Amino acid sequence: MPPDDGDFPLEVQLAFYMHSLMPDRWDGMSGSYLGKDWSSLDVLLKVHKVENQKEVLFFLKHIENESALKFNEKIKRKQDASMRKAKAGNAGINVKG
Repeated sequence: MPPDDGDFPLEVQLAFYMHSLMPDRWDGMSGSYLGKDWSSLDVLLKVHKVENQKEVLFFLKHIENESALKFNEKIKRKQDASMRKAKAGNAGINVKG
């Protein structure tokens, strides 16, 4: 059974919470996930009165790295599946220019 958020120390829980509040950044051309927009982090840390900011930042960066890897892998699988489908659809078509 995977661990629940409450199983983690407070700093990890705060990092997950901050991660959920920060907006995502996407590349408009390729559709790749670029990670979180960190510009709001300072305000979030102050508003939520996070005491151990360095530790929360450490865990937040690890969460973001894993999240970005998963997002981009999922996007790549979808793109690969679309390419295979497109190739399979064009297999019987003979286009002469």
